[in-house]
Amino acid sequence: MIRIAIVEDEEAYVQQLTSYLHEYQKTANEEIAVTVYRDGDEITSKYKSQYDIILMDIQMKFVDGMTAAEEIRSIDSSVVIIFITNMTQYAIQGYKVGAMDYILKPISYFAFKERLSQAISKLKHRSSNYVVVPVKGGILRLDTADIYYIESQGHSLIYHTCTGVYTASGTMSAAEESLSSYGFSRGNKSYLINLAHVDGIQDKCAMVKGESLQLSRPRQNAFLQELTKYWGEN
Repeated sequence: MIRIAIVEDEEAYVQQLTSYLHEYQKTANEEIAVTVYRDGDEITSKYKSQYDIILMDIQMKFVDGMTAAEEIRSIDSSVVIIFITNMTQYAIQGYKVGAMDYILKPISYFAFKERLSQAISKLKHRSSNYVVVPVKGGILRLDTADIYYIESQGHSLIYHTCTGVYTASGTMSAAEESLSSYGFSRGNKSYLINLAHVDGIQDKCAMVKGESLQLSRPRQNAFLQELTKYWGEN
């Protein structure tokens, strides 16, 4: 099941996109669940990382698509966003929020099918890797892609993720050993950082989701090398 959200305030385009999705579902033999929102504030108000693909209009009355995408991206790093717009100059700004592509209005089925096929192919090739962490009163399974960074505090580990902050027992060395193969790198003795969520290095800090995580002097060069290698491969 592929979960797709349409965020569009013009009824004619809602109907067209819905029709195109039904047509694609039949010809591509894919199972698709469609949810429609009429404005950016509708999808962001209760967003819980519940969609695989979002077809997002950029120009809407209350909350525009770019603003909504920024808010969604702050809590969901993996959802595929495709902008729907009649203005190319707005669409090309989509790289700032990690948009996969854009479709220009008026929408042709050929262009729609091409973009959607690319998005679905990306979803199918994306592998999920999970870690199980012991939390108070039980255990929690986390997708490694959803973890921003892990912070060591005393005898606890604080997992900062797109779905919330969780306190677990364990050691940083054990966490590093289990996550090093998934693109995590030590910034200092207190931080294990997911390189996928690093926006850059500034003032000897790794910039992660608006936070500045201090890099220790012994780790600066190694962290930068690992980050550069990760960016080159991804």
